[in-house]
Amino acid sequence: MTIEALEGSESILKKIGNTPMVKLDSLSNNDAEFYAKLESFNPFGSVKDRAAFWMVKLAEENGLIKRGHSVIIEPTSGNTGIALAGIAKLLGYKVEIVIPEKASDETKKIIESLGATLYQTSDDLCPKVGAGTDQSIALAKSIASARPDKYYSPNQYSNEANFMGHYKGTGPEIWQQTNGKVTHFFSGVGTGGTITGIGAFLKEKNPDIKIIAVQPQQNHLIQGLRNFEESAKPDLFLKREQVVDDWLTITNDEAFAAVKEIFIKDSLLVSPSSAAVYVAMKKYGIQKGCAVGIFADDGKKFKSLYSQQKIFTEEEFDRAIGEAKHLSHDSFY
Repeated sequence: MTIEALEGSESILKKIGNTPMVKLDSLSNNDAEFYAKLESFNPFGSVKDRAAFWMVKLAEENGLIKRGHSVIIEPTSGNTGIALAGIAKLLGYKVEIVIPEKASDETKKIIESLGATLYQTSDDLCPKVGAGTDQSIALAKSIASARPDKYYSPNQYSNEANFMGHYKGTGPEIWQQTNGKVTHFFSGVGTGGTITGIGAFLKEKNPDIKIIAVQPQQNHLIQGLRNFEESAKPDLFLKREQVVDDWLTITNDEAFAAVKEIFIKDSLLVSPSSAAVYVAMKKYGIQKGCAVGIFADDGKKFKSLYSQQKIFTEEEFDRAIGEAKHLSHDSFY
């Protein structure tokens, strides 16, 4: 990598974090304010930029990977794969991603466009952890273990760097952006790094803040989230699951209906997982306070899914791209 390219990569990586927070007028009133933390403004388009950056950064610091030599391999439902592919490309690593076939076509195309090798498995939408581990995790482990001199799997399901990216970054940002007034925090749960990292930080600042975990129904269609009745809780989540005060389960129908509702009422084009968080914020019954929800990514890479689910026709989706507010067009893919 040339000096110029390295300097360019460092400037892009510095854009990870410090994402905007916008008020949800459709939910807010005189006594309660609701805000969305828009993680789509990270350079590779999602909240997973934070975990991916920290996992690569700490692996380098600990001598686990070497630029120009190591191959990073990881099972993912989408966003971690995009983030790892983009960040690794900037830093001079090859990446191999194992992903369920059910992930959106747009997601898979983005990963390949960033130069990563893609393996598809017939798993459910999110690779399961624990008993009955899915093919995505098993395949990544088998490839990595066969060539430990060459391959490195960050394993986002147990990697402490996943937690630290949010404990050191996203949590303090939310505290500062709300001037310490946050009373409720909502997040979808996949690996558990986001909700435990942010939740642990916020609880240290104010133990009375309610941390609400959002999970999808079983056999769901919501990329990035997992239902813990059909998948074991990841090790990373189990270490700090006590920070979670309440759980809400959101159905496919509720989440997809909310995608359209949020666009109509707030002019935001969001992902299914962000819509699930919105539904949870709406249903929780907050009468007074300041609620913040993580909107993990936007809706740009779900055109085919939204067409299948009859949320938007292709023409409506294209118009929504042009009309939506707070839609980042600066992602590096």
